[in-house]
Amino acid sequence: MSENNNQQVFDISIDVVPKNNGSKCFDDDGRLKRTGSVWTASAHIITAVIGSGVLSLAWAIAQLGWIAGPSVMFLFSFVSYYTSCLLSDCYRSGDPLTGKRNYTYIDAVRSILGGARVKACGLIQYLNLFGIAIGYTIAASVSMMSIKRSNCFHESGGKKPCHMSSNPYMILFGVTEVLLSQIPDFDQIWWLSIVAAVMSFTYSSIGLALGIVKVATTGTFRGSLTGISIGTVTETQKMWRSFQALGDIAFAYSYSVILIEIQDTIKAPPSEAKTMKKATVLSIAVTTTFYMLCGCMGYAAFGDFAPGNLLTGFGFYNPFWLLDIANAAIVVHLVGAYQVFCQPIFAFVEKWAAQRWPESKLITKEFQVPVPGLPSFKLNLFRLVWRTKFVMLTTIISMLLPFFNDVVGLLGALGFWPLTVYFPVEMYIAQKQIPKWSTRWICLQMLSIACLVISLVAAAGSIAGVMLDLKVYRPFKTSY
Repeated sequence: MSENNNQQVFDISIDVVPKNNGSKCFDDDGRLKRTGSVWTASAHIITAVIGSGVLSLAWAIAQLGWIAGPSVMFLFSFVSYYTSCLLSDCYRSGDPLTGKRNYTYIDAVRSILGGARVKACGLIQYLNLFGIAIGYTIAASVSMMSIKRSNCFHESGGKKPCHMSSNPYMILFGVTEVLLSQIPDFDQIWWLSIVAAVMSFTYSSIGLALGIVKVATTGTFRGSLTGISIGTVTETQKMWRSFQALGDIAFAYSYSVILIEIQDTIKAPPSEAKTMKKATVLSIAVTTTFYMLCGCMGYAAFGDFAPGNLLTGFGFYNPFWLLDIANAAIVVHLVGAYQVFCQPIFAFVEKWAAQRWPESKLITKEFQVPVPGLPSFKLNLFRLVWRTKFVMLTTIISMLLPFFNDVVGLLGALGFWPLTVYFPVEMYIAQKQIPKWSTRWICLQMLSIACLVISLVAAAGSIAGVMLDLKVYRPFKTSY
C-alpha cells in the first residue's frame, strides 16, 4: 500500500455543515443538539470501566498481597483519573469553549499532534478495541456456561461433572451482537449503557456479598502481606503472575480510549470538559470503591486460591440461583459494553468508506424498515455487511483463544501506556504549550516513562501465561 493510501486510512476528516450559532436544534458545529449530561456520561464510563475486569481483581490482589495489591489499584485509578482530565481538555482544539471539536480520540491526536503519531494511534486504538471485543466475548461465554453447569449440577444432585464446550455460547453472544450492532451510532445507545451499568453493579454487589458471607462463615481473612506463597507456585511463576496481575488491573481501568467519543455526547454550556471532569471523578470514585471491595473481599475469602474469575470461584455453592443471577447480569452488561467499545471502530470504517466511495449506493443509501409500535428503523447495507463480518471475526478468534485471564492481562498491558498515558500527556503538553524541560514537562514525562515500564512488565507476564495455556490447548476443543 502506498504512503498516500496509508495516510488516507487514518486521515479521516469529518464534514461539518454550516454553523447554526444560537439555534435550539443544532450545536455550534451544525450537528443536532447534544443532550448528554454528567449522569449519562458517568453511565457510559461505568459501563466501560466496570466490565469483566472486575472479576479478575481478586486473583490479581492474590498475586500481589495485601500491601501491593490495593496500592497498585489506587495508583492505576489515580493515573486513569489524571490522564482522563488531561484528555478531556483536548476535546476542543485551541479555545476550550469555542475551539474546533474533535469527535473521536484519533481526531484529537490528528488536530493536536499530527504526523506519524496519527497512524500509530489509530492502529493501537482500534487493535485494542478489537481485542476488548474478543475479551468480552470470552467472558460472556464463561458466564453463560456457569449458569448452565450450575443448573446441570443441581439437577443431577452433583453426580454429573457437567463438562461442556464454550463454542455454542460464544456463537449465541455473537448473534446477539450482530443484531445490536445495527444501531447506527453512539448517541442512540445511551439506554443500553444505563442498563449495562445497572447490571455491572448487580453482579459486582453479588460477588462482594458472597465474599463477605464466605469470610463470615470461615471467621478468617485469608491471604498474606506479600501475596501467593512460594510452594503454592514456584518463584518464577510468582514473578510472571505478579506481572500479569498488573495487566489485569490496568485492563480494569481501560476506558480512556473512548473518552472523547463519550464527551462528544455532552451538551454545553457548561463546557464539555468541565462536565466530563465531573463525570470522570464520579465514575472513577464509584468504580474504585467497587474494585477495592470486590478484589479485597474475594482475596480474603479465597486467599492464595483466589480464582481468575471471582464468581466461578464460588463453584456450585448455594444459593446457586444467586450466582445464576450474577452471571446473567454479567452477560447483559457485556452485551452493552461490547457495543460501547465497538462503536468507534464501526464509525471509523464507515466514515472512511463514505469518503472513499461517496457515489456508492451500497455505502450511502439507507432503507426505512417499518417496526410495529416503534419509529421506522434505518437499514444501511454496508453497515449490515461490515458490522456482521466484524462480529463474526471477533467470535471466531474468541473460540480459538478462550483464555480469559491471560487475554485480559495482555489487553490491559498493551493498551494502558499508549492510550491512557502517552497520547493524553503529549496532547496536553502541545495544547497548553508547556515549555520543554520545565518542571511540569519533566513531571509529565516521568509519569509517562514509569507507566511504560509497568506496561512492558505486565505484557511480559501475560504473554508467559498465554504460552503456558497453549501447551495444553486444542483449537475449538476447549471445554469447562
